[in-house]
Amino acid sequence: MELESMNILLIEDDAETAAYVTSGFHEEGHSVRHAANGSDGFLAALDDDYDILIVDRMIPKLDGLSLVKALRDAGNRTPVIFLSALTAIRDRVDGLQGGGDDYLSKPFAFAELSARVQALARRPALATEETELRTSDLIVDLLIQKVTRAGTEIRLQPREYRLLCYLMRNADRVVTRTMLLESVWDINFDPRTNVVETQISRLRDKVDKPFDRPLIHTVRGSGYRIHG
Repeated sequence: MELESMNILLIEDDAETAAYVTSGFHEEGHSVRHAANGSDGFLAALDDDYDILIVDRMIPKLDGLSLVKALRDAGNRTPVIFLSALTAIRDRVDGLQGGGDDYLSKPFAFAELSARVQALARRPALATEETELRTSDLIVDLLIQKVTRAGTEIRLQPREYRLLCYLMRNADRVVTRTMLLESVWDINFDPRTNVVETQISRLRDKVDKPFDRPLIHTVRGSGYRIHG
């Protein structure tokens, strides 16, 4: 299925990359506006309606991640693809959690960038931003990072909070030790430590033990699952 012509904002400080991307989308019949720094890009994003924003992470005046967070805070929900030489798992996770919809590492092929842009353009717009996670009577307010269960506030350390959010975003699914190491600790190999087990135990002490029934369950031989 061919898409109609799109209005694209490219925020990229590297002139060669900008020319390459702009030329490619022009050949496909799309309109591209280019901003060479984060400040100009932020103002441009607010100045017009775009179908897609393509944002480099490392740009002057206002870095790409801060730019997208500021746009989201301002109520701008235009789909964003981060285009970046920052390729570590933590960088990609930060980009997606910071408001990005997709993340493509440099160097890249234009064909893949174009395919990702088209996939985002076909995706239906979200009606509301996710502000809360809920499993049974356990609630995480993502805006103020407050955790409560049955109306009682639970104070978590930053790593415990990230672990709980990951479990709740995958509620009723089994998440493996490897998945947790990659997503919560940014470790893409098995360090042969009990760090996951230790943090799960600490989380249970706060989230489960003071209450009448557990929500975090061990799935023997597989991993963990949170469900009400």
